[in-house]
Amino acid sequence: MSIDLYYWPTPNGWKISIALEEMGLPYQVHYINIGAGDQFAPDFLKIAPNNRMPAIVDPDGPDGAPISIFESGAILQYLSRKTGHYAGATERDRVAVEQWLMWQMGGLGPMAGQAHHFLKYAPGLEPPQDLPYAKDRYRNEVARLLGVLDRQLAKTEYVAGNFYSIADMAIWPWATLWEGQQQTLEDKPDLARWLEKVGARDAVQRGKALGADQRSDGKMDRKAQQILFGKRA
Repeated sequence: MSIDLYYWPTPNGWKISIALEEMGLPYQVHYINIGAGDQFAPDFLKIAPNNRMPAIVDPDGPDGAPISIFESGAILQYLSRKTGHYAGATERDRVAVEQWLMWQMGGLGPMAGQAHHFLKYAPGLEPPQDLPYAKDRYRNEVARLLGVLDRQLAKTEYVAGNFYSIADMAIWPWATLWEGQQQTLEDKPDLARWLEKVGARDAVQRGKALGADQRSDGKMDRKAQQILFGKRA
């Protein structure tokens, strides 16, 4: 049975579309236009109470009963358990995968997201919010994190070891946007090697291409700005 994927073409969305493609799981896409406010629709909130995509509903969940899951890291772990793939073959491998997955969820994702916000979106707000301190703060933190990743990849073929895993699926979508985070790869040769290697995978290309025609170029009207960046309870 097809998994229902609630998705928009962003780095967090790509994590799950890539995983579903890699694992060969059938899925049906439901686009959640975050600029239009679809993430606040009551039906979606029943699945994702934190009003964030991605989310999934698996009609063939544990014990054959349907299950809904939000948070991209939790979804990746669930899908890897469901299929028995991409989580590591040994306990040591699994610990390595989990720690790098948590590194992405708590570090690279939030910091890169803030870098994108203050470098790309905030200066275009009404009124403009061009904040040098915030831009430097998040640009520098992303640089530190990508340095950590490069040093890890100098020791291993993939992030968690010499095997491809959900850690790679989680990290690649954010790391591949390094230019928008105003970073350089000139001093990160192993990161550059890994980005190219993972990006060449057919499933990664298919997952990233999902809904590409709906992806914003970074410009948005005032209504979309209010929906994405305005105050909500």
